[in-house]
Amino acid sequence: MRLTHRSCSRLATELPTDFTPLAAAALFPALRVHSLVRWAALSAWLLAPVAGFAAQFVLFDVTFTFTKEDADNSKPSQSHYYVKGAALNPERPRDWTAPIDYRHGTVHLRTEVLEKPAGGEPTTWNICYIPNRGQGNGYGCTGTDLYREKGVYEKDVAMTAFWQNDAIVWTDGIKQMDLVMKDGSGGGGHVHKRSDPQRFFPTKLRITAVQVSAGATYDPSLVPNLPPRTGTGGGRP
Repeated sequence: MRLTHRSCSRLATELPTDFTPLAAAALFPALRVHSLVRWAALSAWLLAPVAGFAAQFVLFDVTFTFTKEDADNSKPSQSHYYVKGAALNPERPRDWTAPIDYRHGTVHLRTEVLEKPAGGEPTTWNICYIPNRGQGNGYGCTGTDLYREKGVYEKDVAMTAFWQNDAIVWTDGIKQMDLVMKDGSGGGGHVHKRSDPQRFFPTKLRITAVQVSAGATYDPSLVPNLPPRTGTGGGRP
């Protein structure tokens, strides 16, 4: 079996809770001691916290250039960059509540601003979860902090704290993510409306969203292809 988020979670939940090394010895008295030791290690890895294996997963990690033309012509909504299909982790769980609880965990947002026009115009991106099944308005959004310059900006957001997080049926999973570029004026500040697009475009970013399970702590060493961290939080060149 190839060990993935889904296969390990499934295997762990299917094993009987009392199927320990002692239980194995009772069933198979001819087992050698070193076999029991190997089984003890395996059972500890599988049964002890499954979240230890899958305490976090990368929901998406996209690097893209965004121009005024992109903002004007994105469909169905302007100023949107859509993360879907192969750009969204195909191994993401269907149910975000069990057996591993991501619903009550956090999302770590890493925004690396690679290119941005000079002038320090405040910019932000809404990060919107589009579910397979919604309720109420049918989606919810968190977002990056405002940034003015190139650099790396990181933050952790509680999954129960962002706007309309309860409009998503988390047991049915997420089908896509919408990234929405805005200025610093608030909810209606979509950048395609601005009369001074040269302050925002063109821009190039890498945005990474890492889902961290309830009770776990984000570990950057588990995220592929990240440069070493030189600080915590905020922006850095």
